Amino acid sequence: MDGGTESSTNPLLKDECYGDFLKEDFDVKTYTAQAIHHAVIAEQLAKLAQGISQLDKELHSQVVARHEDLLAQATGIESLEGVLQMMQTRIAALQGAVDRIRTKIVDPYNKIVSRTAQLARLQMACDLLRRIIRILYLSKRLQGQLQGGSREITKAAQSLNELDYLSQGVDLSGIEVIESDLLFISRARLEVENQAKRLLEQGMEIQNPTQVGTALQVFYNLGSLRETIGTVVGGYRTTIQENVTSALDIKGLTQPASTRGAPGRAAMPTPGNTAAFRASLWTNLEKLMDQICAACGQVQHLQKVLTKKRDPVSHVCFIDDIIKDGQPDILYTFWSDVTYTLSVEFQKATAASSFLKQALEGEYPKLLRLYNDLWRRLQQYSSSIQGAVVSGSGLEAPLELSTSESDTPDLFSHTKQDYNPEKALKDSLQPYEAAYLSKSLSRLFDPINLVFPMGGRNPPSNDELDSIIKTISSELNVASVDPNLTLAVAKNAAKTVQLFCVKSEQLLCTQGDASQVIGLLTDGQRRNVAVVNSLYRLQQAVSKVVSGQGSFPPAAEQALSASLEGVQALMNSAVQPLLLSVSDSIEAIIITMHQEDFRGALSTPGKPDVPCSLYMKELQGFVARVMADYFRNFQCADFIYDSTEVIAQRAITLFIRHASLLRPLGEGGKMRLAADFAQMELAVGPLCRRVSELGKPYRLLRSFRPLLFQTSELIATSSAVGDLIPYSTMLHFLFTRAPPELKSPHQRAEWSVARYSQWLDDHPSEKDRLTLIRGALEAYVQSVRSRQGKEFAPVYPIMIQLLQKATSGAQDART
Repeated sequence: MDGGTESSTNPLLKDECYGDFLKEDFDVKTYTAQAIHHAVIAEQLAKLAQGISQLDKELHSQVVARHEDLLAQATGIESLEGVLQMMQTRIAALQGAVDRIRTKIVDPYNKIVSRTAQLARLQMACDLLRRIIRILYLSKRLQGQLQGGSREITKAAQSLNELDYLSQGVDLSGIEVIESDLLFISRARLEVENQAKRLLEQGMEIQNPTQVGTALQVFYNLGSLRETIGTVVGGYRTTIQENVTSALDIKGLTQPASTRGAPGRAAMPTPGNTAAFRASLWTNLEKLMDQICAACGQVQHLQKVLTKKRDPVSHVCFIDDIIKDGQPDILYTFWSDVTYTLSVEFQKATAASSFLKQALEGEYPKLLRLYNDLWRRLQQYSSSIQGAVVSGSGLEAPLELSTSESDTPDLFSHTKQDYNPEKALKDSLQPYEAAYLSKSLSRLFDPINLVFPMGGRNPPSNDELDSIIKTISSELNVASVDPNLTLAVAKNAAKTVQLFCVKSEQLLCTQGDASQVIGLLTDGQRRNVAVVNSLYRLQQAVSKVVSGQGSFPPAAEQALSASLEGVQALMNSAVQPLLLSVSDSIEAIIITMHQEDFRGALSTPGKPDVPCSLYMKELQGFVARVMADYFRNFQCADFIYDSTEVIAQRAITLFIRHASLLRPLGEGGKMRLAADFAQMELAVGPLCRRVSELGKPYRLLRSFRPLLFQTSELIATSSAVGDLIPYSTMLHFLFTRAPPELKSPHQRAEWSVARYSQWLDDHPSEKDRLTLIRGALEAYVQSVRSRQGKEFAPVYPIMIQLLQKATSGAQDART
């Protein structure tokens, strides 16, 4: 049956004509209006009637199909109505019980509320009465304390603090019994506060720690210590800001006192009043530093008293009551504000006036001196304030001092570890320092650029050099007010010396004619001499300026010394070509001794004096001519001697080397060579201050000469061999006493004497030289054995013995 019902209703539900009736937002008026609009009313009515008929049939079929279920539902409704009736009866009974309980509770509750309110009012009345009694008592006591003057002012403040506590959270207006007392208390508070302020101001002005401590105790008792300190320090801060602004006021600096404030005047100095403007500026700045010093001194004194003072009741240190939660101390905050104010106000003033900016930049050392004087005065005051506070603690109101802090001289003890108060003060000067150093460097460079024009070929004259030195000295003297400024200017002076070196280096002649030693001085050599003399005068003058400075920082002296080392290096490089040429010429002359004949026998008794060799005469003449024609033109005698003494040492070393290589050497040749040894001292004499100061080469020359005539056995056992005279040199000399078959090392290698001498220069190690000599001796042994000789030359065993001694000595030295 359900299937038939569903089949009969589905067409009805699916018909579009009845679909609108299923919508939730179906509206009769809207549907009727649409039906009339389509003009098919009769058709619509017929469909609707048909639909109603189908619905009636459907309802009838549903009732018939579910008749038993519908009857069961009707019976359940009647049972539900009975249950509801029973519940209604029970609810009515519960409501009656509640009404009875309410009548029993409301009256006691109302009585409890009334009694509670009565008790609260009684308690409030009692508390108010106690407060009134205490206020009357304290008011009477306060009157007596006020009559005691400044001696009782701290007790009066304590009474006022208690009175304030009694008045907190309570409305005391309208109570006639204390109205007059409340008026008196308010007047007394004002009087105590004013008296404490006057006492604090007076104590700060005359630096009296007792008065300051008493005033601080009053404000502490009044509960306004932190606010009062903030007000006092803020007043100093405002005053300093006004003083800085007034000191840098361009109108006040440029206008006379009689015309200040006149309209239409430009804020700039006239050309004739520039000196007066600067004088007024520096006067104002000096006054400003005095004002800052006074203000800082008072704040220092205030902080020191706060650090020492403790409340006699609670024993709380006042500074701990002010500095809480890691806040910086008073002096740190005040000093930070002062330095910030200086930086900002100076920047504003110089940005508004180019004249002021030029004055501060041009005379920056004077400004820096004022800052240094200010800092020194503050440091002196810092060290002296400790004793002042301690000595002042014995007056009429002794301070409760903290013994743990009584020996702390640093007033910035609570500041950050990386905070430098002096640096913070001078940070405001950074722009002016940079500008001053730039101008200073320009002033130092200008005379150098002037005396070294583009395309110029001559070094500066003495007058021009004096001008450069005066400029350097002047800049260093002006900068001596501060070590850091001195260091910065010294670095500028070092740059100046470096620039002088660069300009001088461009004048040096580096071509071939700079090193010729044949003819007279060339133009290039004369210019090199002039450049070296100029560099020497600069070096001496700058050294004199540095030594003349009273307190010259070591870093500044080091900077200038480094630049002077550059001067020395340039002088060395300037004379080096000439020195090398002289040294090479001397070596070439000494080598010519091998072209002379030293094989001769002893001269006859009729010729007592043995003349020196031709090469020695040539050497003496060359050295004398070089010193006269070339080196005498240099004004730096010590510098030249330091260089030529090296040449003299080299000449002696070469002379002994080639003297030991002479082969063959007869008895007459020994006499002539001994004479050459004596003449060698005269030959190198012009190259040094004293020949005896040449050191080891001189001692070698003196030690070698006696060995010319000694036997080979004595030579091998001589104490001078190995100590002064190298083993290789002595072995070379012993080759001269050997037969031609025992060839010298260079003869065995088929080298020229000049090449062998160069090899010896390239191999200064005794080990290398002895190895080569050993090879020559071994070659001799092989040659003797190859010809089946039965004995060696007499000198050979001695040479072997000396060689073994040299080898063992070298091994001992290594171990």
